[in-house]
Amino acid sequence: MKKGSFSSGGASRVARPAFRVAGAEDVPALVSLIESAYRGESSRAGWTTEADLLEGQRTDAEGVAAVLREPGSLMLLAESDGEIVACCQVERREEHAYFGMFAVRPTLQGGGLGRTLLERAERLARDEWGAAEMRMTVISAREELLAWYVRRGYTRTGERSAFPYGDERFGVPTREDLEFEVLVKGLT
Repeated sequence: MKKGSFSSGGASRVARPAFRVAGAEDVPALVSLIESAYRGESSRAGWTTEADLLEGQRTDAEGVAAVLREPGSLMLLAESDGEIVACCQVERREEHAYFGMFAVRPTLQGGGLGRTLLERAERLARDEWGAAEMRMTVISAREELLAWYVRRGYTRTGERSAFPYGDERFGVPTREDLEFEVLVKGLT
């Protein structure tokens, strides 16, 4: 899929968002959005904060730019009034697609924008890439977030992977029991 506009959806609290694929010029705004949704005091305005689990950064410009450079990977974003208000990574893998780096501006969380963006990512993976399923990893301590994905049709697989302790590019854990759980949803 090339960079360009999608038709807008019906997320509430955002005046007619436009959806498009991010380009290199969007990296600084994407990093700012992702950081604001997960780290620090600004993240506490929404419900997706990880501030009680992790300190430090969630991502950086190099990490986001790497997603944009990777073949088969893109960042889908939502804009309102010229500002990026939500984003997610969608990556084509062998038999499935991967969903990550999902962020919605904290003051807009709970209004349906995230659900709309997730649905668009699923359609893109299914319709444009032929992916049979979407996979993601979520910190297993994030029960409220896991439940949100389950309500959207994802299944908790019980499959776990280690959190990258010691790699401060992903944050500084405040607990010693963090790990990721794999969630999956069929797209056919």
